[in-house]
Amino acid sequence: MRIVMALGGNALLPREAAPEHDVQRRHIAESAAAIADIARRHEVIITHGNGPQIGLLALQALAHTNVAPYPLDVLGAQTQGMLGYLIAQALTNHLGESRVAAVLTQARVNPLDPAFKKPSKPIGPIYSDTQVRELAARRAWTFTRDGAGWRRALPSPEPLEILELPAIRSLTDAGFIVVCCGGGGIPVVKQSGNTWTGVEAVIDKDLTSALLATHLGADGLLLLTDIDAVYADWPTRNQPIDEITPELLRQYKFDAGSMNPKVEAASRFVEQTGGFASIGQLTEASALLTGRRGTRVSASKPDLH
Repeated sequence: MRIVMALGGNALLPREAAPEHDVQRRHIAESAAAIADIARRHEVIITHGNGPQIGLLALQALAHTNVAPYPLDVLGAQTQGMLGYLIAQALTNHLGESRVAAVLTQARVNPLDPAFKKPSKPIGPIYSDTQVRELAARRAWTFTRDGAGWRRALPSPEPLEILELPAIRSLTDAGFIVVCCGGGGIPVVKQSGNTWTGVEAVIDKDLTSALLATHLGADGLLLLTDIDAVYADWPTRNQPIDEITPELLRQYKFDAGSMNPKVEAASRFVEQTGGFASIGQLTEASALLTGRRGTRVSASKPDLH
């Protein structure tokens, strides 16, 4: 089977962990073990989040008072390169081969997307109420809830096109494990004269992953995070959803900054392709693939008996 595996930023770097190199490398090495188990038996394309990493780079850029901060599209490219390198190297170490390629990926967005007027995508570390008040006053940042704390929020426009799709398809067809679409892709817009430029935004990685999986003709989409399943009663977490159709799944309400994009991505992929999507923990990826763990979204009505 051809499987797109979308690795959440919090799956690669736990929420409360320091975004340090050694911490990230250790968690990515652990993640690579779960990915490699599937890659030995299936065609695998890997996408990944970059929220903690791009947020850290943005903070570091502000520390250089005599240098203008780099724009977010450039910081996104930096995180793609860093995480692509770490993931590719960890997979090569596990699989004992070098047929892993990281592709710097751009995603086209609409400059008139209404998301630009309503920042909602969390990036960076978790802040306390006191820190939020200080940063909002000093930096004029917008924040969104993330668990018990807050994270900086940025516009999250809809991904419309993956510019490097032909290269990703060619590498996959040639037998490579491809790491791509990091952070949902670098958001770019086409200007007059057919020129491209980046914009200040962060694309949702799961929506780009669904778009990628659809155009690659994938059989399945695994949305991997630090939560073991989708819960009908979040945050109480007493009612995990095991198997469900997109139609039924859309009847529930989920947090706009975290679970809702995964639910939407899973539903879109299933509706457009007839394949399956699973949402759950990265460490349980093999069990998610077979439907033994997590939440499985499929076109067929689940058997409740």
